[in-house]
Amino acid sequence: MSSYQLYRNTTLGNTLQETLDELIQFQQISPSTALRVLLQFDRAINAALANKVRARINFKANKLNTYRFCDNVWTFLMTDVEFKEVQDFAQVDKLKIVACDGRGPGPGGASGGTAND
Repeated sequence: MSSYQLYRNTTLGNTLQETLDELIQFQQISPSTALRVLLQFDRAINAALANKVRARINFKANKLNTYRFCDNVWTFLMTDVEFKEVQDFAQVDKLKIVACDGRGPGPGGASGGTAND
């Protein structure tokens, strides 16, 4: 089963890719080995987020600017967003949420993981 590559664009994913590129450049690993590592990263991070993370947070946006559903992926762009968790409070000017089927790419299913920038 394939996994979403969405988390390659996180700090952890970018750092992994940079490290693998450096190892390839110094001929310490082959490009095919680097690809296998990235595919394992995709599977591991998707599984960890689906099975280990149970935290929840409430948020309210002043405005939903854009929403899209394409290839089983929801994308929401919002402005003036407030986050609340028990005693903590945070506010951001802009938020992007990408929600994918938690079971991985393929037909059908409900939205699962989220990410923002």
